[in-house]
Amino acid sequence: METHEILKAVKAGKISINDAKKLLSIYSIEEIEGIAKIDINRRKRRGIPEIIFAETKELEDIKKIIKRTLEKSNSVIVSRLKKTDYPKIQAFAKKLKVKVKTGKKSSTLLLFKKPIKFQGGKVGILTAGTSDIGVAEEARLVCEAMNCKCITSYDVGVAGIQRIFPILKEMVGEDVDCIIVAAGMEGALATLVSTLVDIPIIGIPTSVGYGYGEKGIAALASMLQSCSLGLSVVNIDNGIAAGGIAANIANRTIRKKE
Repeated sequence: METHEILKAVKAGKISINDAKKLLSIYSIEEIEGIAKIDINRRKRRGIPEIIFAETKELEDIKKIIKRTLEKSNSVIVSRLKKTDYPKIQAFAKKLKVKVKTGKKSSTLLLFKKPIKFQGGKVGILTAGTSDIGVAEEARLVCEAMNCKCITSYDVGVAGIQRIFPILKEMVGEDVDCIIVAAGMEGALATLVSTLVDIPIIGIPTSVGYGYGEKGIAALASMLQSCSLGLSVVNIDNGIAAGGIAANIANRTIRKKE
């Protein structure tokens, strides 16, 4: 249960104050063999699940963190797995009898025990090109782990600007609460989208490009220098951060409507 759900349960008389106090404790830290300290109540406190940055971790350590986290919560995200570790973690999840959500062109996995209910807000996710899809899918997995419904459309960048209008019309019609835009090269799509809708936009500059401004530098500079208000920007290739911000915005919007 997240914080607002706990408080609503107390108000409705479904749980006692003492039980709520235990659930709301912000000091629960689970230590794993001196290698990690898991913030067990992060999901309750912030709505964001445990996310394991796997790129620099040993496989056996990743497994230990996954196992302990899933003993205490319903889901965990494993981000940026090495190519050699990706199938091994999928096999480990099967051994633990937990389900796995994958992302196109992404090395990030979402592991969960009970089915995830999309009862949160709605998030739109766009990419300028197909090379940006992996980062966008990372953001999608975070949003879905946070119970958000995602509407996605990829390869709708300014090189063929007419492609953006039908999907934006759909997202406005679906009343999405936030839109994530992943773009490399000059990163123009994020600015374009923010000029067309009154919805918060999270821009992700991706490390797609070459020559001057390569590795996402040009896209980052362009988004940061955007003259269109309503656009916020995360770091290069940081789909995890974009997903967390967008889902928090969307879920807070839903709570305000309740």
